[in-house]
Amino acid sequence: MRGLAAACLISFTMTFPDEDSPAAPADANYDEAKIPKYTLPDPLIEEDGSPVTTPEDWPERRAEILALFEEHVYGKTPEAKLPGLHFEARKEVPGFLDGKAVLKEVRVYFTEKNERPYMDLMLVLPADAKGPVPAFLLLNFSGNHSIHPSPEITLPDAWMRETSKTGDLVKDHRAQEAARGFKASRFPLETIVSRGYGLVTAYYGDIDPDFDDGFQNGVHPLFYAEDQKAPKPDEWGSIGAWAWGLSRALDYLETDAAVDAEKVAVLGHSRLGKTSLWAGAQDERFAVVISNDSGCGGAALSRRRIGETVGRINENFPHWFCDNFNQYSGNEDALPVDQHELIALVAPRPVYVASAVGDEWADPKGEFLSAKLAEPVYKLLGKPGLGEGVEGQPPVDHPVGETIGYHIRTGEHDLTLYDWERYLDFADRHLGKGE
Repeated sequence: MRGLAAACLISFTMTFPDEDSPAAPADANYDEAKIPKYTLPDPLIEEDGSPVTTPEDWPERRAEILALFEEHVYGKTPEAKLPGLHFEARKEVPGFLDGKAVLKEVRVYFTEKNERPYMDLMLVLPADAKGPVPAFLLLNFSGNHSIHPSPEITLPDAWMRETSKTGDLVKDHRAQEAARGFKASRFPLETIVSRGYGLVTAYYGDIDPDFDDGFQNGVHPLFYAEDQKAPKPDEWGSIGAWAWGLSRALDYLETDAAVDAEKVAVLGHSRLGKTSLWAGAQDERFAVVISNDSGCGGAALSRRRIGETVGRINENFPHWFCDNFNQYSGNEDALPVDQHELIALVAPRPVYVASAVGDEWADPKGEFLSAKLAEPVYKLLGKPGLGEGVEGQPPVDHPVGETIGYHIRTGEHDLTLYDWERYLDFADRHLGKGE
């Protein structure tokens, strides 16, 4: 593995931090020559040193790796769902997108009580579908109203992040009418439904507000033991909670006859790309898993220590991971896992990892290496991985892959139409279009 890590080189000139994160520090390393020597854990060697040589050996090794990520990185997730989980249909608009789609809004109550915390799902489905359609499921950063300017979409009253970028879009941590559609470029609804797919989304703050509040809001308190005030050091942070919420969305989709719940691709951008990988690793019901510019704690190898590092991410976002992850700030070699093993947990299901050439903070090369280094697990399970001839990181705007997909595109840290077109092509190959 060390040889591959040394052989795959590409240069970058621009730096972009994670979504709404502090600016990348001036002393961040982007020099390949300054990456320290490292040895990666082998996903096909068990903790006792035994090799994994047959597909029958993999489930035991998979369970080991999953447990290590739970204990040391993302934290343990509580029971899948609470008694009383239920759903409320709140709106249906048959003539959405000039008649091309059906808009549905569904509230997911996490307990038997009709009160917060709950999650508002928005579904946009092809109007001309003859049966259940495959769908992309992803959380959004700014509320369901932000993905399209239609006044038919309910304006949320949930807590919203205020940043220098939101301006008049968020006031007193509440969404404003002016915010309708301001993130529409990330959600090409017409393209998605024209290809025969549905899109399902929810605001990530419905599950857990994205700030370090000691886990007093969101879903964490629903699971606290008596007198417990915060998660234990090996229990879930915000990424674990958001991933849990994606699984609850899939619980709903299993009840909706308009969606083929066995053909749902879970997708995420930036910190929500970390989330989609963790959701797909834990919940094998997701048919396809997609990471867009997920960087440190997502697809990028932690041991490379380039761009955003474990220390930086723990300092800036102490609520994302479990407290045990703090042990590895500046101490990445002590981690018993690395991110290629997270991607391997998706095997043999299709997984796609994407990077952007201007997103140096997320370490695009490290994202590719994780995809490549997960390939032996896919091959063990009879899948081709990236496919023949893909040894080094491909040229910009040249997608590659079979069961593992990868591209690095022109541009910055974002979710673009180019990315979506690649994901739709990948889904066509692995899920099949809606009929």
